Amino acid sequence: MSILLSCQELTHSYSDRPLFRGISFGIFEGEKAGLLGPNGSGKSTLLKLLAGVDRPDSGTVAVRRGVRLGYVPQKEAFPAGQSVAQVLDAALVREHLDEHERLERVETILAEVGFPEADQVAETLSGGWRKRLAIARELIRRPDLLLLDEPTNHLDLEGILWLEECLKQAPFAYLVVSHDRYLLQNAMNRVIELSRAYAEGFLSVNGPYNVFLERREEYLRAQAAEQDAIATRLRREVEWLGHTAAARSTKASYRIKEAGRMMDDLAELRFRNSQNRAAEIDFTASKRQTRDLLVAQQIEKRIDGRPLFRRLDLILSPGVRLGLVGPNGSGKTTLLKILAGEQEPDSGRLKRADDLRIVYFDQERAKLDRSLSLREVLAPAGGDTVSYRGHSMHIVAWAKRFLFTADDLNKSVSVLSGGEQARVLIARLMLEPADLLILDEPTNDLDIPTLEVLEESLIDFPGAMVLVTHDREMLDRVSTEILGLDGQGGALFFSDFSQWERTRNQSALRELAPEKTSPPPPATPAAPRLSMAEQKELSRMEEKIEAAETRVAQLEERMQLPEVASDHVKLQECWAEVQAAREKVTELYARWEDLETRRAASQAARSS
Repeated sequence: MSILLSCQELTHSYSDRPLFRGISFGIFEGEKAGLLGPNGSGKSTLLKLLAGVDRPDSGTVAVRRGVRLGYVPQKEAFPAGQSVAQVLDAALVREHLDEHERLERVETILAEVGFPEADQVAETLSGGWRKRLAIARELIRRPDLLLLDEPTNHLDLEGILWLEECLKQAPFAYLVVSHDRYLLQNAMNRVIELSRAYAEGFLSVNGPYNVFLERREEYLRAQAAEQDAIATRLRREVEWLGHTAAARSTKASYRIKEAGRMMDDLAELRFRNSQNRAAEIDFTASKRQTRDLLVAQQIEKRIDGRPLFRRLDLILSPGVRLGLVGPNGSGKTTLLKILAGEQEPDSGRLKRADDLRIVYFDQERAKLDRSLSLREVLAPAGGDTVSYRGHSMHIVAWAKRFLFTADDLNKSVSVLSGGEQARVLIARLMLEPADLLILDEPTNDLDIPTLEVLEESLIDFPGAMVLVTHDREMLDRVSTEILGLDGQGGALFFSDFSQWERTRNQSALRELAPEKTSPPPPATPAAPRLSMAEQKELSRMEEKIEAAETRVAQLEERMQLPEVASDHVKLQECWAEVQAAREKVTELYARWEDLETRRAASQAARSS
């Protein structure tokens, strides 16, 4: 496999803040890479540099001659007045195709992406369909390498599942900035994290997201151990250097220089190990135990004559965490606004407990005044303190909980990134005791560490909650039940997200008959028992896999050597060895799974 794109010693800053220094890596044919990192680490900037949209402060980006490079930014833009079909046709202007070939490509991509109306003006599309069009505009050019920046933003769950399948089947290589953990697991064979926590500024791991998590944990553990070891050695060296004056006169100068070097190394390690922080999120519950906090009876709502939901009954009690799913336009946000009291249903009845306290995170973050400074937003009552759960906290300490520094307090909220603004709104809402949390897409722009902390906070919240999010892992972990809307008036409850996903291809949720059970699948024949040779092979499989993975790691380290990275022939040879080693690891894992499955099946058969 040959290299498609490489960057050497990339360094870039935003204003006076360095984003990354000396980044060097490559993307090769067949790679399906995910790029993640904390908010503000420079992921979007890096993608712009790789796409040639921006120039780095220093370093180089090289794209192999003849490679078709596609790029989908976070915010898409289309020419005024152009229809969906015209946008796609315009993308083929430089492809030297005749009219028939262009028309055929446009019709093919329209069918693949699922656009209902090719003549619709692109500017009038919903956020999700605009994102699909932006992706389709690059797909139609048949790229060799596609760069996508947060492509799941604004996509509904149907759109994300479409994108995931599209990427899994893609004949091209890609690098995707994403915090969607399911996408990173299901559609990636390499994961790269951009963070100043790593010595090289990033950590690259071959394999899906779960493999990346294991390798990252190993790396950070080793780095923390290295910090402890250097601190111990430095302490002993300083003690030795503090001996009597007579002893000091005999000390070799290299010992003093070595102590100075260790001090620098220790400071660098402490800085890197301090980068693995996440926001401290913990919503304040009222601890109210009223059984029925909110009851909706037979509520209905229509938009422009189209029914969103009909005769919907809903009870929210403490401990109920309701996940709300459905395609864009199905009425999810409308239902949230009705529950929050910001809109009224067309018919039906809503009964709220007396003095019900609702905390509402709106998708547009309209309650966040971006003209104010961070200080003014975090401490709405003014002064230098906030009151959290009856205790006074200095605003600097409060800001620190959400990964802001004292210097950030005077910044305007308008200059903060999307993820930073989301953390600011969460900080505001945490100050309000709640019986009921209503959260409309709170995960947009949040990095993975913050997502994980938010999940834990929501799971621990003792009140009721209604959640709309396109983050499938959060829906799976947090929701106690799922309400699916189909946008045509149908609404149906599911026990969990997986059950909804299994039925999502039905024409309409209201036509499902959950009381009817499908006939049981035919019995699977028992797996043959393992032979003595296979049992011996299974016992040594972990050792073989570990050796194969070590070989991959050694080859990858060799690729990073300057004498290899700068020599195209050596780089190609090394890459071929890496690919062969990776394939060996994949084969070993497949064989291990087969043997282990058969062993478990044989044991189960014997025990029954």
